[in-house]
Amino acid sequence: MDEPLSDDFGREVTGVRISLTDRCNFDCVYCHNEGLGDTRGPMEPSENEMSADEIVRFLEVVEGYGVDSVKFTGGEPMLREDLEEIIRRTPDSMEVSMTTNGTFLPGRAEDLNAAGLDRVNVSQDALDPEAFAAITESGAYERVIEGVEAALDAGLAPVKLNMVVFEHTAGYVEGMVDHVAKNDGLQLQLIEYMPELTGKPEWNIDIGRVHDWLADIADRVEHREMHDRKRYFISDDGTVPEVDLADDAVDSDHPDADGVGMVEIVDPVENETFCANCGRVRVTHEGYLKGCLNRNDDLRSMGEMTREEIAETFEAVVANRVPYYGEYLIEGEDGEYEFNEKYLSPASAAD
Repeated sequence: MDEPLSDDFGREVTGVRISLTDRCNFDCVYCHNEGLGDTRGPMEPSENEMSADEIVRFLEVVEGYGVDSVKFTGGEPMLREDLEEIIRRTPDSMEVSMTTNGTFLPGRAEDLNAAGLDRVNVSQDALDPEAFAAITESGAYERVIEGVEAALDAGLAPVKLNMVVFEHTAGYVEGMVDHVAKNDGLQLQLIEYMPELTGKPEWNIDIGRVHDWLADIADRVEHREMHDRKRYFISDDGTVPEVDLADDAVDSDHPDADGVGMVEIVDPVENETFCANCGRVRVTHEGYLKGCLNRNDDLRSMGEMTREEIAETFEAVVANRVPYYGEYLIEGEDGEYEFNEKYLSPASAAD
């Protein structure tokens, strides 16, 4: 395998994130569909979805550029009936993970693991069925719980639960932290809400408050250089303090037991360190490459997806990647981020 390609900012691309479909059986209120906006249509497969052969051909090409991990996403990737085939044909050198809502894991988790799936993230934004239904606009709460158990039984542990933290879910963070602390094989990934992709800035909360609260209750805190992330290890003795993320009041009593539950926060918004360490290229379900989740002005088609076209497009996308915060957006004198004029077209600048 060759050395990974780097962009002009020294960021090596070692991972790809592939959307297998924009179809989904949920209608989550915060969905941004991998940065493309809420474009989901009918549940039947469309002709513009990449085929299994095209997906595998892409992975075989980028393997030669040092890519050693792939995450399959959607939409809901498990709506692809050929998902097991795609995973089975993924190059052996790559770690394979998937983000799913979990409803199709019962009955398929073992086959996915046997096909080569290493890890799974399951979206779960609340432990209360009514709250879950309001956020996801689905009645599939029990099925998701079954899906998490199926993944654990299939040997896909640890299962990472994804929870987007915003106005609708802030009140359930405490319960989710307690849940992963008390249940072996579970981890929690709290994902900062991205208002620029959803158009609802009024739903935003201060993610810094969540960091502060976790720091107060954690038995151990680890700092990951990658994306400047922190991991909090939380006690399983049930002493998680009361917290109201809307106020300043936080009970900071610290549990004494050894930490067993791992909680990680993904906070990319206005985080220059996060962007400066990004090593991933995204692929849309239609076969377009994009160098940044937040941008759609850098989409590049792979054409007929011959190996030559894939290689040429991949090289171009990596070469043109820029950190979103700190470069594409820069901090102005008032402390607010604004577009860097060097990346605006004359037409855009005139507007």
